[in-house]
Amino acid sequence: MDRANEHHPEGSESPRPAGGSDFLQLDLREVAPGGRTERLTARIRSAIADGTLPPGSRLPPSRVLAAELGVSRGLVTEAYRRLADAGQIQGGGRAGTTVVAFPLVPGPPAAAVPPARLAPARPDGPGGPFGAGDGGALVDALRAVPCRIDLSPGVPDLTAFPRTAWLQAERRVLGALTPGDFGYGNPQGAPALRTAVTGWLARNRGIRADPEEVVVVAGVAQALALVAHVLRVGGVRKVAVEDPGSLGARQQLEYGRLETVAVPVDEGGLDTAALRASGAPAVLLTPAHQFPTGVVLDGERRRELLGWAAAGGLVVEDDYDAEHRYDRAPVPALRALLPEGVCYAGSVSKLLAPALRLGWLLVPPRLREAVLAAKRYADLGNPVLAQLVLARLMDSGELERHLRFVRRRHRRRRDAMLRAVSAHLPGARVHGAAAGLHLMVTFDGAAFEDTVLAAGALALGVKAHPLSWHRIRPGAPGLVLGYAASPPGELEEGVALLGRALSRLR
Repeated sequence: MDRANEHHPEGSESPRPAGGSDFLQLDLREVAPGGRTERLTARIRSAIADGTLPPGSRLPPSRVLAAELGVSRGLVTEAYRRLADAGQIQGGGRAGTTVVAFPLVPGPPAAAVPPARLAPARPDGPGGPFGAGDGGALVDALRAVPCRIDLSPGVPDLTAFPRTAWLQAERRVLGALTPGDFGYGNPQGAPALRTAVTGWLARNRGIRADPEEVVVVAGVAQALALVAHVLRVGGVRKVAVEDPGSLGARQQLEYGRLETVAVPVDEGGLDTAALRASGAPAVLLTPAHQFPTGVVLDGERRRELLGWAAAGGLVVEDDYDAEHRYDRAPVPALRALLPEGVCYAGSVSKLLAPALRLGWLLVPPRLREAVLAAKRYADLGNPVLAQLVLARLMDSGELERHLRFVRRRHRRRRDAMLRAVSAHLPGARVHGAAAGLHLMVTFDGAAFEDTVLAAGALALGVKAHPLSWHRIRPGAPGLVLGYAASPPGELEEGVALLGRALSRLR
């Protein structure tokens, strides 16, 4: 108990001077005793909203702030508790009490606005990660926000990274290297990895390829950048994309100065009739596990798509997480059926870790030299050491063992999220549960904006992608929820908090 303040209940003044704290510019002596806790809470909340207190800021200890403001410590403790319950601050440990919410709207410094005139910020305002603006910047902004529970899609269980196997493989690789091996590598990729990738694709995706057909890239993002560059140089000006579809993939093409044309996705996958009607000479799609809906391109659509490609169209196949299938074996890749009409991109980002920035690209023969030239001038090739370590993991069977392990773990986590959605998100419709690392949920007929729901969840300490980020045309509000990176208990808590945010909108 703070003996210095035990005789000063809320409403009483401390004998110490009360000039107000510097970061709040607040004098609670001007406030009626019964409203001081509410005013202090609102003032700190506003300082978080306008960016005066950015994420990671450390608030003064309750005893210190109480002394500065001339109030009881219990008043400050109660204000901190309310903010913590709303997911805006967190306390405990050596770090003290820190801000975890994202600044929601830009504005003048708090000192320039009298406390009584501060208006509540819109949670989806232009200064926050769910406002209007460049989608890529918004995703980056959300990724940088600290939170208690992260349900962002696209991240595997990073705690499962096979550190021991990686270190052992790295030691063996280093022990076998000669001094000359530390020079510049082949821009196309280390021959050992290109050979290992062909074996991996044959075993897991039904693709028969020669190592000379493989280009090692820095993830699927670079693969799309290279393809966009080559298509643009070759005279292509627009590419069809799935709607809904990956915001990041779409923006990668747009950054390459290609116009993207929306083609709807339904229960059978990409609408191939709409693709033909679009007039686009190329299409980017995720046929084995569509992002974000989770549907698989059905047999009839596959035949129609391959016919379109055989007639001169180009398919860019993003096989981003096809290995993570729980109900049956993954469907074969399109590349396995029509190599001359498909650019195929894959990586280990969803299997091992995005931080490795390792992937592969297979292109039709007519584009190969142009893609190799673009890769050479982009970066002279990926770091060789990591390529050789990954090749050893693939050749030894260690990567397949890891896949079997994480597939079992991800399935348990998917089941936990499904139970939580059923319990805490009434009226939500679940999509894509058969495979992958995420679920899509929609709220058909709902009147709210999903960016507002996502912002409300973030205020409670939970990150999730609004479905509208991944749409081009309007549609039902929804969320895209990743489950692979969190244990079941966190998934249950996170979805429960989403339910709390949802209840405030209804």
